[in-house]
Amino acid sequence: MNQNPKNQASLIWNIADILRGGWKQYEYQNVILPLVVLKRIDSVLAKNKQKVIETSNQMADRVSDSGLDKFLQKAAHTQFYNTSPYDFQKLLEDSENVYTNFIAYLDGFSPNIQDIVQKFGFDEQLNKLKSNKILYLVLKELDKVDLNPKHVTNHDMGYIFEELIRKFNEQSNETAGEHYTPREVIRLMTRILLEPDADKIKGDSKIIEVYDPCCGTGGMLTISKEHILQDINPKAMVYLYGQELNSQTYAIAKSDILIKGEDADLIKGGSGEHSEDSTLSNDQFYDKTFDYVIANPPYGVDWKKDKEAVEAEAARGEAGRFPAGTPAVSDAQLLFLQHMVSKMRPTSEGGGRVAVVHNGSPLFTGAAGSGPSNIRKYLLENDLLEAIIALPTNMFYNTGIATYIWVLTNRKEQKRKGKVQLIDASQIFHKLRKNLGDKNKELTTEDIEKIFQLYTDFGESKKSKIFDTTEFGYTQVTVERPEVDEKGNIVTDSKGQPKPDTSNRDTENIPLSDDIEQYFEREVKPHVPDAWMDRKKDKVGYEIPFNRYFYEYVPPRALEEIDIDLQKVTKEILDLLNEVTE
Repeated sequence: MNQNPKNQASLIWNIADILRGGWKQYEYQNVILPLVVLKRIDSVLAKNKQKVIETSNQMADRVSDSGLDKFLQKAAHTQFYNTSPYDFQKLLEDSENVYTNFIAYLDGFSPNIQDIVQKFGFDEQLNKLKSNKILYLVLKELDKVDLNPKHVTNHDMGYIFEELIRKFNEQSNETAGEHYTPREVIRLMTRILLEPDADKIKGDSKIIEVYDPCCGTGGMLTISKEHILQDINPKAMVYLYGQELNSQTYAIAKSDILIKGEDADLIKGGSGEHSEDSTLSNDQFYDKTFDYVIANPPYGVDWKKDKEAVEAEAARGEAGRFPAGTPAVSDAQLLFLQHMVSKMRPTSEGGGRVAVVHNGSPLFTGAAGSGPSNIRKYLLENDLLEAIIALPTNMFYNTGIATYIWVLTNRKEQKRKGKVQLIDASQIFHKLRKNLGDKNKELTTEDIEKIFQLYTDFGESKKSKIFDTTEFGYTQVTVERPEVDEKGNIVTDSKGQPKPDTSNRDTENIPLSDDIEQYFEREVKPHVPDAWMDRKKDKVGYEIPFNRYFYEYVPPRALEEIDIDLQKVTKEILDLLNEVTE
């Protein structure tokens, strides 16, 4: 019988009670996460553990290390193994020597698992567990949790990890959006990303490559694969590629990939150092493009540490990953977006699709000529942006801000060419009975279907608007007023032309669809007859004022209604005061 993953996560969280005093709250994850990974791996290996030990004893002196590794993987029926005589059960049988035996247990793992342990930085935590004399107690508490794959599916295991990370984030005040996205949001993203291509994905021997440039624990990748195999084409060969900077989440992603029998070498990073493993500084799949790209990059995180590498890449223009230039150094979201666009399969090879979550700033920040505006201009003028979907607020565990799914592709279907669809799904949700951090709303299967239908219908409604790509563009025109002297006379230059008063200089944003001269005569001249335009300073800008398109005027309440409410409140206050004074 499958275990309830929420209950399993709660049992694991009880380990925190043992750690109190020796660790700060935000440090609990440094102990708990690697032990949970090891416990899961231990459960996976249990079935063939004895066969692995026998093979190791028989072959250790007869083959090379690389040859032995292959024999042991075959014996374990997995890409990893453990040759020590210990498992979690045997470790608990000898409380006096638990530390020494645990070291031997770790040393028995295959190199790929030892790499995961190293990425967790578990050696330091193990020494602390020894000095605090609580290693045995922690292992005993963890023994209450059944993580056997027969009882806990890979899907449920993913939920357990994410529930634990959510709790750790609450303790450490992690930056919003840094780790993972709720699974129902990922399911919405994968449907929109993949299902328009269902006919393309179907068929024998189909090879599909999916990439996440900031993959966290790997949830977006694994759910993408599940959706392809379960709902579109069970025969497809799906390869998952990811890069992750954070060492702990990288370790979780890599262990999950290994357990599922995937190629763990396709998950890169984990050093925690920007220069080495930051996707922005060092694209570890520089020679690859992909069928599908999906991600939730960090919001509002600066790229100061990546600045030198990013600017060098941007200088390459169309040959690099940032052809439209760079945004403000305070927010890297539009850099990640450009990177993801650059990783789409070229149209000559079938093209690609992107689904990415952003907060509101990429929609409108930056005036004409600025980095963000130029990036939006690049995306829209190249007809790469397909749709933007506004999600409900309070959907994420560690932030309540508004978020949006951007959908991009370099092979739009005919009806979408030159168009962008905006969908307001902010009111499509169900309330949670109990808050999970900042999250108090969820998308049910019904909600996901409603949003998906709005997307596929591609029609005009209260929640769906269709625009030409040019409708988001405008020309920023500089409007000048004449300088006047103390007597109110206009000051002229040597050619007799009025001198502009820089203190009165203004700009006007004129839609690309309007004739600039006609607009100026119609909208500006009647108010400032002496004004003129300096067309040498023209700049073209793009913004997507999402909320403006879905604004609905709500008339104010009638004064009579307000007066009645005030009278009621006044009476209640007076009644309370009378009770106090009696």
